[in-house]
Amino acid sequence: MFLPTNEKQFGFWKMRRNGMQNVSIANQLGITRQGVSQALHAIDEKIDVEKGVLFGRSIPFQTNAYIFVSEKHGMQVWYEHDGDCGACDEYTQCIEFIWDFAAELGIKIEKTADPTKMADELLAKIRESSG
Repeated sequence: MFLPTNEKQFGFWKMRRNGMQNVSIANQLGITRQGVSQALHAIDEKIDVEKGVLFGRSIPFQTNAYIFVSEKHGMQVWYEHDGDCGACDEYTQCIEFIWDFAAELGIKIEKTADPTKMADELLAKIRESSG
């Protein structure tokens, strides 16, 4: 489940964010209010409010992105990527963040030396529990 980057749903979401009512969006686009409501409902399902996670996509980086809201770390953005984590200046911070966020959610993950693997495991468990 990812927030679309160029689909009609995203356009509806932007209109709603700008304060337009569903009926106004429908009238402007020449579609039914039910169609707008269904599209917005589909977008709302891509945000796990209970866990504080938004599943999305970074347009500039052309990769999946996740926004986490953490008690300890505040808002953090995680981008899917293949990198050399061991050579990265953010290595320790990434490990700590993933470990802390998993603990905040009560999700057990395997602590490894690879933050990407830990993040993948955490995200899979979040998706699984979101059903």
